[in-house]
Amino acid sequence: MTEAHDVPLPDGRSLRVYDSAPGEPDAPALIWHTGSPQTGAPLPPVVAAARRRGLRHISYARPSYGGSTPQPGRTVASAAADVAAIADALDVARFAVMGASGGGPHALACAALLGPERVSGAVCLACPAPYDPAVDFFAGMRDPGGLRAALDGRPARAAHAETETFDTESFTARDWAALQSAWTALGDDALAAGAAGPDGLIDDDVAFAAPWGFDLGAIATPVLLVQGGEDRVIPAAHAQRLLGLVPTAELWLRPRDGHVSILAAIPVALDWLLGAATNAGA
Repeated sequence: MTEAHDVPLPDGRSLRVYDSAPGEPDAPALIWHTGSPQTGAPLPPVVAAARRRGLRHISYARPSYGGSTPQPGRTVASAAADVAAIADALDVARFAVMGASGGGPHALACAALLGPERVSGAVCLACPAPYDPAVDFFAGMRDPGGLRAALDGRPARAAHAETETFDTESFTARDWAALQSAWTALGDDALAAGAAGPDGLIDDDVAFAAPWGFDLGAIATPVLLVQGGEDRVIPAAHAQRLLGLVPTAELWLRPRDGHVSILAAIPVALDWLLGAATNAGA
C-alpha cells in the first residue's frame, strides 16, 4: 500500500512524497521523477513494474506541484538536494532514479550531483537536452511555445500560460492509444496537475531553458537514454545530443514510439537499472 506524507526540508519547505513499500526498508529503491505537468502521485504501471522486480517505488511532487511548497528560482540542479533529503528521511542510502520527459533532467541532476555513491543508475525517457543557441533546439517540436517563452524568463513564461492550450497533434496515434489504455492514469494526473494551476509547469520550463546548474560531462553513474523516434514533444535529436554530453550514457532508440508510447519500455529499462546496480556492486 503506497503511503503519502510530507517531508520537511531545512529551508522550511516541504515535499509531498509517495512510498510504495514503507515497511520494506531493505528493498532496493527507485525514485521516480515525474513529467511536466504531473502531481507526483505514483503511476500504477510504474509501481507495478517496480514491484514485480522487488523495487521500492518512491515518487514525489516537485516544488509547486501536488502539495509541495514552491521554490522560487529553482534550477534543474535543485532537485538533487531535494531527493537527497527525501532519501535521508526514508533511510534510503542508495537508490536508482528514473525520469520521463520533464523528469529526465532532474534524474540526471541526481546522477551528476549525488554521484554513484548514492545513485546506482539513471534512466531518462523522452528527456530534453539543455538549451543551446548553437543548435536548432526546437526543431521537430510540434508546440515549443512554452519553452520559447521561458527563454525570456519567468514573467514571459507566466504570460504565455494565460493563453496556453495543448496541441493534440503533439501526440502520435500510438501515444493516444497508450493514454486510452495502459497509461490512462498519466493523462488523468496531468489534467489534475494543470487544474491546480500553472506554477509548477512554468518553473519547470524556466529551469529547462536556463543553465541546468551541473556538468553533464561529470556524470559517473551509468545512464540509459530511451527515446521514441516519432516523438513530437521531445524529438530524437535531444537524445542524440545527450548521448554526446553524458560520458556514461547509452541510447535505446525505439523508432516507432512517440512521447507517451515510449513508456512501454519502462519494464526492460528497470531490468537495465537492476543490472547496473549489480555490476556496480560487483
